Amino acid sequence: MSMTQPLTIGKLADASNVNVETIRFYERKGLLKRPTTKAGAFRVYPNQYISKISFIKKAQELGFTLAEIKDLLLLDQNTSATCAHVSKKANKKLLEVKEKIESLKKMKKSLEKIIHACDAGPDIKACCRVSDCFDSKC
Repeated sequence: MSMTQPLTIGKLADASNVNVETIRFYERKGLLKRPTTKAGAFRVYPNQYISKISFIKKAQELGFTLAEIKDLLLLDQNTSATCAHVSKKANKKLLEVKEKIESLKKMKKSLEKIIHACDAGPDIKACCRVSDCFDSKC
């Protein structure tokens, strides 16, 4: 993207590999500030928004909520924020991730029981309902 070319919402969307509605959605959620600078009738977005949108998308892929991403962006902009602030947020998210891993392990075990019950034959399946496998009755 050329630095001399105004970065309109359409060009920002193209450069960020998102659609225009995604940018508008991020603006409504407070993740991106709506620019006040204009080139004619079009708003001009700062080039830094390309990397900001990339960060938002990567954070979403990692499982961060939009509210958490907003907090991270605000923390990043906060010049008085300390490593303790960052560490506190990281520890909270780490605990959530660990809890989710445990939940996924339980789900895996239940699905394995269902598969085992179904592989044992139709008579066994009739004796072991799918809902029973989640209650360790299989």
